[in-house]
Amino acid sequence: MTSGPRPRTVAVVVTFNRLELLQRLVARLGETDGVAAVLVVDNASTDGTGAWLAGRTTTGEVPLLSRSLTTNRGGAGGFHDGLAWAIDEDADLVWLMDDDGLPDPDCLTTLLAHQDDLDFWGPVVVDEADPERLVFPIRLPGSTRVVHDVAGVRRAARADRIDGIVIPFNGVLVTKELVDRVGLPREEFFIWGDDHEYRLRAEEAGARVATVVTATVRHPSVGNLGTPMMFGATTYNDSPSDLKHYCMARNNLVNQRDYRGPLHAFAFVVKTLWFYSFTRPSLARLRLSARAMRAGIAGDFDGHVRYLA
Repeated sequence: MTSGPRPRTVAVVVTFNRLELLQRLVARLGETDGVAAVLVVDNASTDGTGAWLAGRTTTGEVPLLSRSLTTNRGGAGGFHDGLAWAIDEDADLVWLMDDDGLPDPDCLTTLLAHQDDLDFWGPVVVDEADPERLVFPIRLPGSTRVVHDVAGVRRAARADRIDGIVIPFNGVLVTKELVDRVGLPREEFFIWGDDHEYRLRAEEAGARVATVVTATVRHPSVGNLGTPMMFGATTYNDSPSDLKHYCMARNNLVNQRDYRGPLHAFAFVVKTLWFYSFTRPSLARLRLSARAMRAGIAGDFDGHVRYLA
């Protein structure tokens, strides 16, 4: 538990066309003890978000600052800019979150109780319609077991946390010292895999990561993450969005290659071929996957632009 002075904690929110969700989140952050400032990065929203933000300088008694980007640069670009901005605002800790999450009123206080011995840590993210269910399941470190419910992670926890795993960027805290060591998220990833890459980079640098199971962020359901394949032996993240699939295929292959090696990258290619040949046959998706993977291998991170609506 913490014994040091309270750090200057700056919240960073990345938003795109979710004004109502952003409004409730900003209001909650203004009521949260320990938040020194709220920074909102607006990814060129077209739903009035920019105008709403332009008319506000505080939320509650907390300073509210905003920047509207000229183009949509995805979550990766938003968190890249937002994290750099928070460090420029003299943050000791940065609290990173998407616009559709809602931390419980005591979430930050619960997380800060662990500030002395962690570098990158966060809460459990639960389905706001079914708070006993995790929106983002947790694979227990050192195990193949994936936990889908709050009771399961609490049983697996020691001293109210699970070391070695964190789910960025959904209410996670990162220290200035860690940002100085590992840098900023990869803005070129646009969406999908940028958060995972940042965790892998942090772990490679020796960061102490954890999920605090008594801290909670509530989040709209995202459905089942992963379609069973290979006779139930594994799952595959299949999205109906060409944009999401392109970024997932490109970025996941790059992450596998860079952090786990060429065999794991090859295994991901095989999974993709299997999934769209046998599990959910689609010649169009095979072609899209091949295009994305070639781009990732070549270091081309501009191809997703053609799939933007």
